[in-house]
Amino acid sequence: MCRSIKTLRAPYTELVTETDVRAAALQYVRKVSGFQRPAVRNAVAFDHAVGVIEQATAQLLDAITVREVRGSK
Repeated sequence: MCRSIKTLRAPYTELVTETDVRAAALQYVRKVSGFQRPAVRNAVAFDHAVGVIEQATAQLLDAITVREVRGSK
């Protein structure tokens, strides 16, 4: 299964779910590691990386602000 990581901030995405954030983190770790599914010996490291990236992504999305475009509402 290969998905592109989609932009998770407004105005590109109105409603971002935890599932969206998790999917983006998982796709990133898969791409960087080169593993679709890691071997048992790498599963803990793989899952930990996904969790850390998921948390960092959520923090980023909570912290950023988007400039409002004039004339839109």
